[in-house]
Amino acid sequence: MRTKYPARTVALALGAIAAVAAYASTATAQRPVPGSEAAGYVAVDAEIVALTGVTLIDGTGGPVRRGQTVVIEGNRITAVGPGGQVEIPSGAEVMDLSGHTVIPGLVGLHNHLYYTAAGGRAAQLTYSAPRLYLGSGVTTVRTTGSRQPYAEINLREEIEAGRAPGPRIHVTAPYITGGGGLTGMTLIGSPEQARRFVRYWAAEGATWLKAYTRISSEDLAAAIDEAHRQGIKVTGHICSVSFTEAVELGIDNIEHGLPTNSDYSPGKEKDECPANVMGNALAVDIDSPEVEHTFRTMIDSDVPMTSTLAVYELFFQGRPVRDQRTLDAMSPAVREDYLASKAQIDEIGRDPAGLLNAIAYEKKFYDSGGVLASGVDPTGNGGALPGYGDQRNYELLSEGGFAPVDAIRVMTANGAMILGEDDLGTVETGKIADLVVLSGDLTADPSVIRNVTVVFKDGVGYDSPRMLEDVRGLVGIR
Repeated sequence: MRTKYPARTVALALGAIAAVAAYASTATAQRPVPGSEAAGYVAVDAEIVALTGVTLIDGTGGPVRRGQTVVIEGNRITAVGPGGQVEIPSGAEVMDLSGHTVIPGLVGLHNHLYYTAAGGRAAQLTYSAPRLYLGSGVTTVRTTGSRQPYAEINLREEIEAGRAPGPRIHVTAPYITGGGGLTGMTLIGSPEQARRFVRYWAAEGATWLKAYTRISSEDLAAAIDEAHRQGIKVTGHICSVSFTEAVELGIDNIEHGLPTNSDYSPGKEKDECPANVMGNALAVDIDSPEVEHTFRTMIDSDVPMTSTLAVYELFFQGRPVRDQRTLDAMSPAVREDYLASKAQIDEIGRDPAGLLNAIAYEKKFYDSGGVLASGVDPTGNGGALPGYGDQRNYELLSEGGFAPVDAIRVMTANGAMILGEDDLGTVETGKIADLVVLSGDLTADPSVIRNVTVVFKDGVGYDSPRMLEDVRGLVGIR
C-alpha cells in the first residue's frame, strides 16, 4: 500500500492550499457565544481540564490503555498518559472518570443533514441533526450529498462561529448523476456541464462532490478532473460506473461497500446500472478473485471505502432495529410508518445472510490494508438516525469481528485522514480536543457506545443527554 492517502496530482495539491486557507476555521472553531443556542448545552468550559482514571481507546489502532489521564488546555490535548505519571496543571478542573471509556470524537464520513423516511417523507434536519450528531459523539461530518446546500453552508458558518451546536461540517455539493427520473439531483449531460458545475460549487464552498448511480464514465471523469483542479475531491454512490472503473477514473472515495458494487453483476455493460445490482453483490464470494481484484485496485490507488452498515441493516429480516431512543426521537407519524415498514420487511425483506456478507467484505478490505471509514446515511425508511446510526455502525463492525481498537480507528482516525483533518481523529498530545466520554467499558460491551455523557469539541464539553432530550419527537419535522 502506498503512503498515507497522498494527493493525486500537483494541481490537486495546489488547489488544496486555497481550500485549507478558506477553511482555517474548521480546526479552530470558536467557543460558544454567551446566550447562544450552543452555550446552553455547555457542561465543561474550563481553560484546563484533566480527565482521570479513564479507559482510553485513542483511535490510532494501538492497544487499549487503562487508568489514563488526559489533559486539555484550551482546545488542545496537552498530555496523555498513566495516572500518576501525568502532571496535572495547577487550577485544572479535574474530572474523575473511573469506570468510563474515552474515545476520539467520531468522524461521520457519510452523514446527511437531511432525512428520508417511510411514507415518502423527506425533511431538512437543520435543528435536530446537528444535536443528534454532536450529542451522540460525532464531532465531524461530511454531508456526502446535499439537497439544500445553502442551508448546510449557512449552518456550518453558525456552528463555526459558536452560535449553533453541532459538529464540524464538510459540505458536499448537490448530487450529480445522469439519465432521467431523479428529482433533487443535477442531471449531467456533458463533460462541459460537469466542469461548470464543479467550478460553481467549489467557489461556493463545497469541498467534496458526490456522484450518483447513473452518471456516465465520461462525465464522471470530467467532474473528477475539474474537482482536482479546484482542490476538492469526489466520492460516489455509483453503479453505472463500477468500483474498479471509478478508481481508474481517479475517484477519491467510494461509498457503501458491497451492496452497491456493480463489479459483481454478470454481463455489466459500460455506463449501465445493472438490474439487481445489490442482490448480485450480496451473494458474491468474498474470497473470490473478483473481490481480490476490487480490493487490490482500490488499495493500490489509495481509494478508501465508506461503510454505511446501519442504513442497510434496516432492509434485512429480523434485525434489531427498533432502538427505543430512535423511536422516541421520531415524530409520531414518522414512528408509526417506520414500524409498519419494519413489520413488512421482517416478512418479505432480504435474507440477513446478505448483511453478514457485507460486513465480512468490509472486514476483509480492512484486513487487506484498505482504508475503511464509516457514516450513518440517515435515509431509506428512516430507522438510521443521525448520530444514533453512527453508534450502531460500531456495534455492527463489532458483530463482524472488528476489535474495539480497529472499529474506533475506522470511525475516527480514518475518516479524519480522508478529510485531510490531520489535527483530529486521535487522542494524542497536540491534537485538537475532540473526545467522547462513555459510561462503561466499551471493550467489554459494544452497546456502551450509546452511553455518551460528555462530548468535548474544541476543548468544550457538551451535555449529551440534554442535547438528545431536546430532539425528542422532532425527527422528520425539524
